[in-house]
Amino acid sequence: MTKSSDQGTSLHTLAVRGGEPHSHGYDAVTVPIVCTATYSFASSADIHAHFRGEIEHGEYGRYGNPTVRIAERKLAALEGAEDAVLFPSGMNAITTMLLAMLKPGDHIVMTGDCYRRTRQFLKTTLAKFGVRHSFVPPDDLSALDRAIEPGATRLIITEAPTNPYLRIVDLERIAEIKHKHPGVKLMVDTTLATPVLCRPLEFGADIVVHSCTKYLAGHNDVLAGVVCGDGPLMAGLRDARGVFGGMPDPHGAYLLIRGLKTLAVRMKQHNENAARVAAFLEAEPAVERVYYPGLPSHPDHTTASRLFTRGYGGMVSFHIRGGLEDAARFVDASTLPNLAPSMGGVETLMEQPALMSFYELSPEQRAEIGIAENLIRLSVGIEDAEDLIADLHRALRQVSPT
Repeated sequence: MTKSSDQGTSLHTLAVRGGEPHSHGYDAVTVPIVCTATYSFASSADIHAHFRGEIEHGEYGRYGNPTVRIAERKLAALEGAEDAVLFPSGMNAITTMLLAMLKPGDHIVMTGDCYRRTRQFLKTTLAKFGVRHSFVPPDDLSALDRAIEPGATRLIITEAPTNPYLRIVDLERIAEIKHKHPGVKLMVDTTLATPVLCRPLEFGADIVVHSCTKYLAGHNDVLAGVVCGDGPLMAGLRDARGVFGGMPDPHGAYLLIRGLKTLAVRMKQHNENAARVAAFLEAEPAVERVYYPGLPSHPDHTTASRLFTRGYGGMVSFHIRGGLEDAARFVDASTLPNLAPSMGGVETLMEQPALMSFYELSPEQRAEIGIAENLIRLSVGIEDAEDLIADLHRALRQVSPT
C-alpha cells in the first residue's frame, strides 16, 4: 500500500506534503510531469472498472492528468476543502464556475470592488444569458442582505482582501446573512491572502477561488487558477471543465506544486516586508495615505485582525501627494521594484493603476470607480526590507525633496 503524506495539519507541513503520496513513480521524491494526451487500458475489464469508479485511471487529457490531480489535492489540503479543480488561469476558474453553476433568471450579489474582470464578466457575458447581478459596497452588509432576492439569488461573491484598496469584508457576518437564505452560496476570492492568512471555508464560505498565478505559485512564471469546495460541487465543476476544455497543462501544474512547497515560508517574508514598508510609507510626508490592513489606520484593521491570524499580506497601496504626473515620476524614480502588473511573486512589483490596469478609462471614469490618479500599488516581494525602503525613500525624495 502507498503511504500517504497527509499526516500533518500545520500549513508548513501541508504546503510540502499535502495531497501527495509518500513517493512517486520510479521512486521519485518530487512529483513527475506526466506528459500525455491520452491513457491506455490494460484490458476491457479495466475500462469497466474505470467507468464504475472502482479504480482511478486516466482516460483522456482533457478530463484529467496525474500531475494536475496532485496539485488539486495539495490545494484542497491547504484550504481544508474536500476537493479542488485546477484551471489554466484564475479568470478561467471563475468563469467556468459561474457558467457551470448558474442558469437564466438566477441572480448574483457581489461586493463592488471585486476584480474588474470578474465584474465585467457579470455585466457582459452572464447578462447576455439572463443572469442578473447587484453590486453592493464591501462595508455595507445590510445592503448586501437587502440585495438578496429569495428564490433567485444563487451566489454571493466577495474578495478578501480586495484589490487595490485591500478591504477586508467580514466573512463571518456574510456567512450569517447567507444562512438566512436557503440555496444561496458564498464564493470568496482570497488570492491576496492565500490559505496561510485566511481559509474562508472555516468562516462559512462554500467556495474558495484563487489566481494561483500570484502567491500560490509565487515566482511570476506560471498561469493557473483553482476552485475549492465540497466534493459533489467540485465533481460537477470537473465535468464542466471537460466540456469547456479549460484543462491546465502538466508543466504549469508542476511549477505550481513546486511553488506551493515554499508558500508558508514565503508568506512570512511577504508579511514582514510589507508591514515594514507600510509603516515607513505612512510616516512619509510625501505620501498622502497608505492602505494596508495591518495598520490601525486601515478602515478594516479590526476585522482583519480577527480573520487574519498569521499576518496581513504582501500588498501595500498608497496615494502619493500630487497627481498623475507626480505618481508617474515616483514610479520611474524607483529602481528596485519592477514596473509590471500582477502581484504575489518573490520580486517586488509596482504599478500605477491609472496608467496600467485602467488606462482605457477617462480620469472621470476612474474616479467614479475609486481609482485615483495618484494611486500606487506595491506588491512587496521577499527582498531585504531595508533595501526596499531605501529605494522608496530615494524615489520619494526625487519627487518631493522636503
